Amino acid sequence: MKKILFLTLVLSVILLSGCNVTKKVPAGEYLLTDYQIKADVKDIPQDQLKEYLRQTPNSTMFGLGPMRLTFYNWAGTDTTKRRNRMLLRVGEPPVIYNQSLTDMSAQQLERLYQNKGYIKAKVTTDVKFKKRKAKVSYFIQSNKPYTVRKYRIKFNDKDLLNIAEDTAKTLVKEGMLFNVDLLNSERERITKEMRQLGYYYFTKEFLIFSADSSMNASKVDITLIMREYQKKVRDSVSNLIFKKYTIKKVIFYTNSEAGLTADIQSLNLDTIHFRNFIQIGPKKKFLSIDALVHNSYINPGSIYNDADIEKTYSALNALGPVKYTNISFRDNNDGSLDCYIIIVPAKTISFSAEAEGTYTDGFWGGAVNINTGNKNVFKGGEQLSAQIRGAMEWQKEVWATELGGKLSLKIPKVIFPVGTYDMKRNLHANTNLNTNINYQARPGEFTVTNFGGGIGYSWLKNKYSNNIDLFDLNYVNFLNIDESFWTDYVLSGYYNKYNYTNHVIMRMGYNGSHTSFNENRPLKNYNTTRYGLESSGNLLYAIDKLFKLSPESDGYYTLFKVRYAQYVRGEYNTTYHQIFDKNNRFVYHAGVGIGIPFGNGDVIPYEKRFYSGGANNIRGWSESTLGPGTYQRDTTVITRDYNQVGDIKLDLNMEYRAKLFWLIEGALFLDAGNIWTIKKYDEQPGGEFKLNSFLSQIAIAYGAGARFDFSFFIFRLDLGVKLYDPTLTRLQRWRVSPVWDDLAFHVAIGYPF
Repeated sequence: MKKILFLTLVLSVILLSGCNVTKKVPAGEYLLTDYQIKADVKDIPQDQLKEYLRQTPNSTMFGLGPMRLTFYNWAGTDTTKRRNRMLLRVGEPPVIYNQSLTDMSAQQLERLYQNKGYIKAKVTTDVKFKKRKAKVSYFIQSNKPYTVRKYRIKFNDKDLLNIAEDTAKTLVKEGMLFNVDLLNSERERITKEMRQLGYYYFTKEFLIFSADSSMNASKVDITLIMREYQKKVRDSVSNLIFKKYTIKKVIFYTNSEAGLTADIQSLNLDTIHFRNFIQIGPKKKFLSIDALVHNSYINPGSIYNDADIEKTYSALNALGPVKYTNISFRDNNDGSLDCYIIIVPAKTISFSAEAEGTYTDGFWGGAVNINTGNKNVFKGGEQLSAQIRGAMEWQKEVWATELGGKLSLKIPKVIFPVGTYDMKRNLHANTNLNTNINYQARPGEFTVTNFGGGIGYSWLKNKYSNNIDLFDLNYVNFLNIDESFWTDYVLSGYYNKYNYTNHVIMRMGYNGSHTSFNENRPLKNYNTTRYGLESSGNLLYAIDKLFKLSPESDGYYTLFKVRYAQYVRGEYNTTYHQIFDKNNRFVYHAGVGIGIPFGNGDVIPYEKRFYSGGANNIRGWSESTLGPGTYQRDTTVITRDYNQVGDIKLDLNMEYRAKLFWLIEGALFLDAGNIWTIKKYDEQPGGEFKLNSFLSQIAIAYGAGARFDFSFFIFRLDLGVKLYDPTLTRLQRWRVSPVWDDLAFHVAIGYPF
């Protein structure tokens, strides 16, 4: 293994060093190979400064140099040959040094510093030429910054004055740098709040800052005032912008044939009135007015609010049968506005079939998924989806099979037996109904069915996704357990008996997620979080105790003669993207989870416990082959070890991702983590979590992978290598000379985190 890695490294170095990077640089020109920005103040981070450069060198990958430029240089001049066309397509042409772009970059950097308060900032450049290569240096001399000495606000309108003088929200403070960008942000803040108070015609262009630096001491007095405008025909601009507007009518227009530009008034269409809302469209409408009202934040009688418009756009466009939406207003010249919401329908029926190959723990198999759906099944935006799955896996001399189906219905409003219409509408949430059934036959082990269903609610607010499972019931029924399997592995105590006993899970839970990703600045660092909390059996246990019902002979309570689980389980995951440029980034991930059985349960159900190893956590191990703790799986007796689950999870991951060429991305990663049991189980020796020993039980793996970005999905290949294996003896744990058993190959869809 060490020889293979060494040869790979040597070949890579020879390949890259042997390529003449200036091969296709025209005579008399220079290849831009490097740049640096040196500033005498560190107020602005380097990653922000480089966004203002008009020219940067060819992209690099994994620190090995401009590999895409290397591919481009390999291409011959004859473009009729397929090889040359392919190399040109996946490669990247050389970046030729351009003096004009360098000067423009210097001007942009200078303007940036001036806008940040360094009014007298100067940027100079220095270019080093050597062997047809150019290196550009930018030197930023900021000089003494200008600061705000006094800040005054001169407005007559009370609302505008109160917003501008709000010391808790204002971005302008005396003593701060004279930051032009921040002053512009203050104009946007004030405008946003004014438009949320009903001032429909108010825009930031009406606000200006006047600056006085006549004291010549790097001090500026600034005053926020209104821009002067001439009067128009019937009314002054001043009277318009300081008039609050209310919504008089909300008209939904759902005629798909006329499109967005139709004159609504001139068309003879069917009209429906509902609670001061109006729907205009053909008699056979593709969406009910009730669905439209539930997904509109714009209400007749309410004041105009920009935020309501954005939320209405999001809610309506999220409906399955809606292709896109357009919202406009008409001034009635009496302080009111009519709102026109034009909706264009989308296709509602979908069907897809997909096949997949699987490889789990030495077993090859395949699966087929058939999906179908109707995005508007009851003409109210209800999305009905169904899935059928069939899978088979060859296990030495027998086939293991799996059959399953899911049915779900998403209703774009709250369905609940109590509460008023307005209360439910104002929640702007979806009701989710689901049911599923699954059948597994594992020859020589067991045959089991799993079926259930539930109801929940979901909603999105300010980039926070929320989902509540109000009620979810799941019944696990073992139809058959092989006698020898039961005797050798269950009765013997090798496996926990509860995992192979019929049981009921009646749970409630909450799941949420959030992202700070900004679509307008896709190269800005961001993080995402996912979190969840659920509990099971508490309501049933409380009822049993309240009515003093007697447990079964084994001491446990049941529901319809089947023991129900009782536990609480929580999980939290966070991922941070450190972006260097469009081709290179580091991604850091941390995940923790804990589940605690109590009351009617002494162990968490198998399907709710955590596992480690696999394509999405510790990739030096195959799926569910690591842990818990120092537990050693018995590979000599059985291939799958159902004891490799736990109640506590820790995942720590770091991954470097680089755009290679064409659709291909590369990755280098380092993973660490393990699982543990919350208490000591005889079937899982060495698996219990202990504060004084868990650090030494954290497994470590490293590896490399490739990702194929097909836009609509990511196909991923990863090769993980064990670095530290806590299940081995102290002398063997560090795998400095890995063998075949220390490798794990993973095929997956999507990024691991």
